[in-house]
Amino acid sequence: MAQPTTTQAPTSLSPYWELTFDADGDVDADERDRLLTEVSRRGVKDLIVFAHGWNNDRSTATALYHQFLAPCREFAPNAKIGYVGVVWPSMRFCDEPIPDFPKSVVATEAEAVPGPALDKDTRRALLDAFPGRATVVDQIARMLDRRPGPELDEFGRLVRLLVEVAPDGPQPLFAADTLGEDGPRSEPALLAEDPATLCDEFAQALTTLQAGGESAGFALPSPWEGAKELLRQGTYYAMKRRAGTVGERGLGPAVGQLAKAAPTVRVHLVGHSFGGRLVSFALRGLPDGVRTVKSVTLLQGAFSHYAFAARLPRDAHRGGVLRGQQNRIDGPLVCCYSRFDQALSTMYPLASRAARENNAFAGVDVGRALGAEWGAMGHDGVQGVPGTQLLDLAGALRGPLAASGCVNVDAAAVVRRGGPPAGAHSDIVHPELVRLVLAAGRIA
Repeated sequence: MAQPTTTQAPTSLSPYWELTFDADGDVDADERDRLLTEVSRRGVKDLIVFAHGWNNDRSTATALYHQFLAPCREFAPNAKIGYVGVVWPSMRFCDEPIPDFPKSVVATEAEAVPGPALDKDTRRALLDAFPGRATVVDQIARMLDRRPGPELDEFGRLVRLLVEVAPDGPQPLFAADTLGEDGPRSEPALLAEDPATLCDEFAQALTTLQAGGESAGFALPSPWEGAKELLRQGTYYAMKRRAGTVGERGLGPAVGQLAKAAPTVRVHLVGHSFGGRLVSFALRGLPDGVRTVKSVTLLQGAFSHYAFAARLPRDAHRGGVLRGQQNRIDGPLVCCYSRFDQALSTMYPLASRAARENNAFAGVDVGRALGAEWGAMGHDGVQGVPGTQLLDLAGALRGPLAASGCVNVDAAAVVRRGGPPAGAHSDIVHPELVRLVLAAGRIA
């Protein structure tokens, strides 16, 4: 049968399919049905399902899948592997270069002339990611250009307006990373607290990162230097919320349908950044009794390191929103992390702390100051899950990995390239990480 027709499908990955989801988790039915019909016919025994993090379009996501997974054929030449690229509506700010990918003109210009203005490509990405909000995006762009003195309250209102969703839709149900007897944590500070204070914190954090972790001295940056970061983190919060929605309402049920159509196919979920959150929430969306997911590999996961914890260390009445979901994998959950990931070590805890929590910017090492409570697993691994195996990358590749449960792998030996504000967050295209995915799934 002819290879399925997809947009810019990578030539070196075969057989390859794509699954496209909208923001509420609804799947492209034709793509799903093509996968269900063809996967057994193509002789696939192991199916690697990869979900991207922040990307602006299908071609960027497909390029990531192509570059990352290309070595599979070399490392497992006799395995009968199929590949699925998950495409979902996320976005990346265009001033963030991706290692091993051609640097965009926007990224080059941003390095030469840094500043808070909104470039045209990011503006277009915002319009695509938040349809129907063109007027809000235009107002935000004008304010970033003009930096109109004390009007940060209005800027914060516009950011909140941009990322809000209908309260009766599914997405508000997927914003929390921790739950308790009183429900989810309060909303993040960036959506509730004083915008001027938040922008000032982001500006100080960015100044410290750009100085290589050293104090910038007594000259405090303008809060407007942090306004673009407030916008960036507001949109990333919306993407985080979407990732949970797409995972549980979209990918999880699709894997369940695959288990019925091709019960002998072994599924391996891989996610980068918010894609890690997506594939993790897919576990919660699996139909009862489905045991075809044989491994999950999280690459720089951009969600709480307590997401799988039964109880939080400081609050026994609260636990992770995904507590116990690792037990739905017929194999290990492998979490790669790196201390060089500035997006997760510094900006994530600043943006993720809950409203009305007394955690202001606390000096040079924001990750250390706030990370214990608000850290991301892509910075320090899964936390609060007893029995988690701890390995560095070399040790993980020597093996053996745990047959089940959580495995933390310090990937800083390879995930280390990148500058502010994201650092090494997107530095994942390495053959060692491909070998880790194969080892996690016992793909020989």
